[in-house]
Amino acid sequence: MLLTVMASRRLNDNNLKNEMGFAMKSLGNYRILRMNGVLGRAVAVVSIAVMLAGTFILGASAQQMESAKKASRSTALTEDQRILHALNRLGFGARPGDVERVKAIGLDKYIDQQLNPGSIADSALEAKLQDKNFSTLTMTTAELYEKFPQPGQLLKQLQKRDSLPSDLAAARDSRVKGGAKTATNADNGEKPDAAMTSAAQNDVAKAGAANNPLASPQDNEKYREAIREYYQKNNLQPPARITGELQASRILRAVYSERQLQEVMVDFWTNHFNVFAGKGADRWLLTSYDRDTIRPNALGKFSDLLKATAQSPAMLFYLDNFQSVSPNASNGNGGGLRAQAGRGQVARDPILELLRGGRRNQQQTGRQPNINQQGPNQRPAQANPKQAKRGINENYARELMELHTLGVDGGYTQKDVQEVARCFTGWTIFAPRGAGAAAAAVMGDRARENAGKFYFAPRMHDDGEKIVLGHKIPAGGGVKDGFMVLDILAHQPATARFIATKLARHFVMDNPSPALVDRIAAAFTKSDGDMRETLRAIFNSPEFNSPEAYRAKIKRPFELTISAIRTLGADTTGGPQLHQWIARMGEPLYGFQTPNGYSDVAENWVNTGALLERLNFGLALASNRIPGTRVDLSKLVGGKPTVVSTADKAKIMDRFLSVIVAGEISPRTRETLLKQLDEEITIAPPQKIADQEVAEMMPGLPNGPRQAALRQGPQATITDPVTKIVGLILGSPEFQRQ
Repeated sequence: MLLTVMASRRLNDNNLKNEMGFAMKSLGNYRILRMNGVLGRAVAVVSIAVMLAGTFILGASAQQMESAKKASRSTALTEDQRILHALNRLGFGARPGDVERVKAIGLDKYIDQQLNPGSIADSALEAKLQDKNFSTLTMTTAELYEKFPQPGQLLKQLQKRDSLPSDLAAARDSRVKGGAKTATNADNGEKPDAAMTSAAQNDVAKAGAANNPLASPQDNEKYREAIREYYQKNNLQPPARITGELQASRILRAVYSERQLQEVMVDFWTNHFNVFAGKGADRWLLTSYDRDTIRPNALGKFSDLLKATAQSPAMLFYLDNFQSVSPNASNGNGGGLRAQAGRGQVARDPILELLRGGRRNQQQTGRQPNINQQGPNQRPAQANPKQAKRGINENYARELMELHTLGVDGGYTQKDVQEVARCFTGWTIFAPRGAGAAAAAVMGDRARENAGKFYFAPRMHDDGEKIVLGHKIPAGGGVKDGFMVLDILAHQPATARFIATKLARHFVMDNPSPALVDRIAAAFTKSDGDMRETLRAIFNSPEFNSPEAYRAKIKRPFELTISAIRTLGADTTGGPQLHQWIARMGEPLYGFQTPNGYSDVAENWVNTGALLERLNFGLALASNRIPGTRVDLSKLVGGKPTVVSTADKAKIMDRFLSVIVAGEISPRTRETLLKQLDEEITIAPPQKIADQEVAEMMPGLPNGPRQAALRQGPQATITDPVTKIVGLILGSPEFQRQ
């Protein structure tokens, strides 16, 4: 039979509930999925579906799987198992030779080193990053605004300054007259990143097409060409590069860094304090968020990390707090932004006037600003009857307590949410969208270095008395109000328990025991939230080192991707094609829209579509069909094996099973894998998004008119038995666990 291993979240809405495939929690609903569009072929994966269903247990919870394993395991892990367990949990999996290296220095010393990453040399990673020359990673937010402007915002600023080139104006006007309008982000008009292959992105694109029935591809292409020429002439680049380099750096750090626990904790906290790259200016703000907020505090004190995220422009923008203003705030021109921008400067400074004008516009709503609002020097826009009055925004206050500290059952009330929101009024961003930094650079203006920075605006702040969780916040505290709230929340028993639960779930098992959570919470409290001591309590616990915890966690797509590359000793550039696979499996970096972040339990990742995508990835990686990522399978087993008979296949499979899963695989899985070696296996690469900005980042896309649609890459048939063996092992249930 022809076994075609292809699955796409766009195939059948009834089977895969949404783009990520999160909603489907049972393999029992498996059915033949029929491709639409170019392929038009059936997906026949019965044998592999049986293998997955038999191993993951239909409809079973993570706890049920753990109980089943407990009954069949010995009472203690071997030394090699303990080391492999630590490499999987404290890091992203073992590279060839890692188990032996850890055994040589001792597991306890290895853990101590990982808890103190500053003591670990990381020259290999540093060389990789230097070789890639990711210039955006070291740029300030203001420099990113200036060098990588959003085209729509740039044109608006140039027009406001009467500096819009005639050819660019003509291309824009022709596009507008033809009814063409790009599907835009509701916040500031830029296209979503290529990796944001979510249902919301489709909705935006569909809405854009529905609202513009006269859209002309020719006019769009002329407009894009005019933008390209202007960018090249003025040494500007598309903003998609910012997100692309940040995603690639995350991949490279996880693959090559010797400071594995540091990278695991960066991933953990990035997800805990989630920010969505597709929301407005956050594309420009996330680089600083990763570099200046998360990384320096990943293994420090929780209270320091909490303060850093509260002052992060990325978080302030994502949860709208940069617009939160006391209803009694003054509209006067004195103080506030003008004073914060620089006292004593000339009042007619054009940049400062632009910043002040931009802020006045943003204060008009209690939530996200209207992207069509006019600046102070433009014709007044018609009043929007749906526009909300300016005022306090509760988004950050609510998520701060529910998701960042106390937890949903942490004992706070709606009144506490309101009071916390009052405390954070005035915590805002200087020029949150760059205030025309690129246009200012073209015109030779100065005073651009503060764009995208946090600052406190006293005139936006509610300076009255507040009561938070029974604690009195005195009147007149100004910016101290917010810091008092953060200190109160960081030291609540509910916060200690909430963080302890999430850490135990991440490092030990999906359903940690209350006793373990209590011990971790006690270590958190005793150490004043010191992550090193809190993690040490986890790694020294009997539960962490128990057979029940061994291979009890299902790898999330990012973890699976990195562990597969490390296990095979592969080399990667971390490029967009690899990130497409991570996104296709359901976890695009910085791509989760809501503040709760990606799930950390098995039931949200074990479904038909997701497991088939994982199998596809394993086959693509083993067959070197991911551009920018290469693996030499012969190095793993001392030369390329010769396959002639069925006995040869069995021997080779056992050799690779020893390398990839330490030989730990069920007889049923091994039997199923051997059967699949005689079948024809066809895979297809991730679908490519035909988009101007994405095309700039992915040279493989052809030139010419680009439609806002998805195109499936060519299929590829795998005939080499060794490649089949490795790809199928990577897709096996045993490798999905850590």
